[in-house]
Amino acid sequence: MFLSCYIELYEMGWNLKDGLRDCLVAAAPYGGPIALLKAHNRRSPSARPQLEIFSSSGLPLASFPWKSGMVKQLGWTVSDDLLCVQEDGTVLVYDLLGGFKRHFSMGNEVSQSQVLETKIFHSPYGTGVAILTGALRFTLATNIDDIKLRRLPEVPGLQGAPSCWAVLTQDRQSKVLLASGPHLFILDNTACTPVTPPGLSPQASSIVHMCVSFSYKYLALLTDSGHVWMGTSNLKEKLSEVDTKIKGSPKQMAWCRRPKSQQPSAVVMWDGLLLVVGECKETIQYHLEDDSILVPELDGVRIISGTHHELLQEVPDISFTEGMKINMGLYGIFFLSQLLSLQAASFGKCFLSNFPPEQFVSMCKDLRVLNAVRDYTVGIPLSHTQFKQMTLQVLIDRLVYRKLYLLAIEVCRYLKTPEYQGVSRVLKHWACYKVQQKEESDEVIAKAVSVKLADAAGISYSEIATKAYESGRTELAIKLLEFEPRSGEQVPLLLKMKKSPLALSKAIESGDTDLVYTVVMYLKNELNRGDFFMMLRNQPVALSLYKQFCKHQEQDTLKDLFNQDDDHEELGNFYVKASYKEKVCVYSSFFLIFLPADRSAIKVQQIMVASFPPMAWV
Repeated sequence: MFLSCYIELYEMGWNLKDGLRDCLVAAAPYGGPIALLKAHNRRSPSARPQLEIFSSSGLPLASFPWKSGMVKQLGWTVSDDLLCVQEDGTVLVYDLLGGFKRHFSMGNEVSQSQVLETKIFHSPYGTGVAILTGALRFTLATNIDDIKLRRLPEVPGLQGAPSCWAVLTQDRQSKVLLASGPHLFILDNTACTPVTPPGLSPQASSIVHMCVSFSYKYLALLTDSGHVWMGTSNLKEKLSEVDTKIKGSPKQMAWCRRPKSQQPSAVVMWDGLLLVVGECKETIQYHLEDDSILVPELDGVRIISGTHHELLQEVPDISFTEGMKINMGLYGIFFLSQLLSLQAASFGKCFLSNFPPEQFVSMCKDLRVLNAVRDYTVGIPLSHTQFKQMTLQVLIDRLVYRKLYLLAIEVCRYLKTPEYQGVSRVLKHWACYKVQQKEESDEVIAKAVSVKLADAAGISYSEIATKAYESGRTELAIKLLEFEPRSGEQVPLLLKMKKSPLALSKAIESGDTDLVYTVVMYLKNELNRGDFFMMLRNQPVALSLYKQFCKHQEQDTLKDLFNQDDDHEELGNFYVKASYKEKVCVYSSFFLIFLPADRSAIKVQQIMVASFPPMAWV
């Protein structure tokens, strides 16, 4: 028997006049943010809809007027970036606070044929985008951070848009499963293959909806006869088939199955009705008062309406297992349930011999962290299963993306995360954000950063300075570089900022000969010859090293340096050494004259050279 629990997460903090009606809505998994965009009014294209981003509790994170093209789909990446797919195939990327990051195109063919439907999906390679064009062809990008567009094969006999389709990830490859009437096809890189679900009801004449489980292992199909077929996504095994006794296309369908559960379960939503189907023939119904959307999760389904945010989960067969290992089916939301369960566990473990306390202590710590991030003001309603799958590092990233730096630091310290992975990393993100603020002066920001980061281990001030420079605050970047103890980290940014004299000084102060040579060679290529020599004259150490380089590599440049400095002694030595190397000799009609090495002989040499014709020299 399949049992489900319906848990209220939040009363939504937003105030939506018409609820979710006529809105494009996208909610990120793992309790992530929610994006809303009112559908474009084609009759009044000049009216600008508002793109709004909220936390899972409905608190506003960002809002701005949409000034670009017609949006077909919204979706979230694995790192909580918002994707807005336009009708022409352009995809705009924003962070969860509404900051524009970049855009990319899904190709000329998509642009010419226009986007008919699109799906945003996650795979082992990252976040992907699948497009069905007006020409009834599919184009896929498996990873938006490394765009490689794939055009899938045509579907034979396809005259119109498929009744439904989904993206599958199988055998390390993303494929499209589509339904056209009673027929199913799988499209991969090379072929379009017809497939047949085993045991599908013969009463069905077409498949009207489909959904894939969170792990891509299972598939649910809804037929026009009202039957829900559930099986493996490779279509080799049937798990169950249930008659919903409702005909017609639903608004949405999603899997609702806990990890390692033995029961297939799916949720189908029509207007005002939510139906849970499992292994048995019975179904569970919930009535919906408002327009809602389903958000599939690792261990359930979130249901978001204009007023409430709820979680639907499968109830486990048992509440306790041997050895006091608590299966906390409901602990994830209710504080009282947590408290009672932990009190019972604490009492019970006293009657067990050799019971290791680490598991109990670890669970208490996890619960405290989860309660903190589930708080209404934060709005990340994670279950314990999701938290363990997500990992602590990703949770810290999510808090950092929301600028909740203090909470992130407290979590790191409470769970004793290593400094470089925890507090130092959070402080670096805070500093990079701080230096981009325009309201405060360079001196105030530099001092605040130095005070906050004074005791933090492994902080790279050069990275923070780079962010300041990219934000147009060059002087602030220079001030921040003063806190960087490693000259090798200072110099590259100073060169990039065209602060060549300072870069050269820092390189010399470091005592690193290789670093000095690096700067000198950079300046040699960047400056004209006169400015380059003049800068070296002001830095004796650099000049000396460059002369050493020229002695072995550029003899003519060395001579120019002596000439510029009017260094006659070194110039004389240069000519003498050059003469011995070349073994130049002068032929007279009587004997060979070898050039002497003393200074007075140079003039003689010049006179003799002038007095003999050029053909006399060998």
